[in-house]
Amino acid sequence: MVNTLSRRQLIKGASALAAGGVMDLTLVNLAFGEEGGAGDFTFAYISDSHLQHIEGAKFVRNWDRGLMRAVAEANLLDPKPDFVMFGGDLAQLGKREELDHGMEILSGLRYDNVRFVLGEHDYYLDLGEYWSEITKLPHWYSFDHKGVHFVVLNSILVDEDWINKWPSGAFRMNVMAGLDDPRGSPFMVGEKQRQWLAADLARIPKSTPVVVFSHSPIQKIFKNWNFWTDDAEQVQALLAPFDRSTVIYGHVHQIQYNQIGNISFNSVMGTSWPWPYPEAYAQAGSHLPVITVPMNRADPFHERDATGWQFVDVNTGNVALNYSLPDNSPRTVAYDPKLKRPRDLQLAEREIPPQKHY
Repeated sequence: MVNTLSRRQLIKGASALAAGGVMDLTLVNLAFGEEGGAGDFTFAYISDSHLQHIEGAKFVRNWDRGLMRAVAEANLLDPKPDFVMFGGDLAQLGKREELDHGMEILSGLRYDNVRFVLGEHDYYLDLGEYWSEITKLPHWYSFDHKGVHFVVLNSILVDEDWINKWPSGAFRMNVMAGLDDPRGSPFMVGEKQRQWLAADLARIPKSTPVVVFSHSPIQKIFKNWNFWTDDAEQVQALLAPFDRSTVIYGHVHQIQYNQIGNISFNSVMGTSWPWPYPEAYAQAGSHLPVITVPMNRADPFHERDATGWQFVDVNTGNVALNYSLPDNSPRTVAYDPKLKRPRDLQLAEREIPPQKHY
């Protein structure tokens, strides 16, 4: 059951802006924290700004304006979330100008606690060296908050042989940034990080809710676009023993939800641009999860189409995602305990037919 009262309370401070459009961030309500009533909390999730430097002080305006709006609206949330997570791909080509510009925008967040996930567009120019310098964070880490164990993974790694084959970091970054570039390489978490994750989780009681933040999906969805993690099953096996596990990821710029065993997978939309679904791409077949939610898109050619914000209500480990879409009816995808899978609650009579004239 979706907690609509909480949703209204959480966005009342942002109603003036929300009335005119959509908010480019994600709110997550975790209602399965520590016992005794003190465990319920929220956090804001912003992802995939892809700030692209042009020259001098010039950046692609539409993309940096999306991040600016998300920051402004996050500051209006009432009650205030406990922390903010940025889900990766702050930059487009990993340049210092892009990362500095992104951090300058994010410095406007009126929150003491802002954490980051590393995206491939932040990484492949210098292998995340400058990203770590400005965020003051390692490439993977964990923390605990109100009875929930959070894990932040670097899920966009590849083999060392691929890393070292290119004439320069800029060349390597451009290859990895290319859509469907056959010279790219599938993402993975990697053996070293999986060993770290196994040790990290070994100290956590299996009844503890675990939330994993990754950039790639920790699933195998569509390899051509790297909606894919090569060692996904091995990571899933480490999460399987826990009563309640959730993976929240960016990267795909579209609405996805999946359930594999006890693990719930939830994507968030970006602040930059929407990607079409792979089924609209003629060069390769789609292998999306069966229960992926088709995005009901008002106009795929509108610059803000399908970018937006989600209020996510997590209750007893099950997730209800409340999507606010531009020029379209809001939609909710909630876990149905009877069906043991998510169900789209959007009323058919309110639905604007999806536009597929890609």
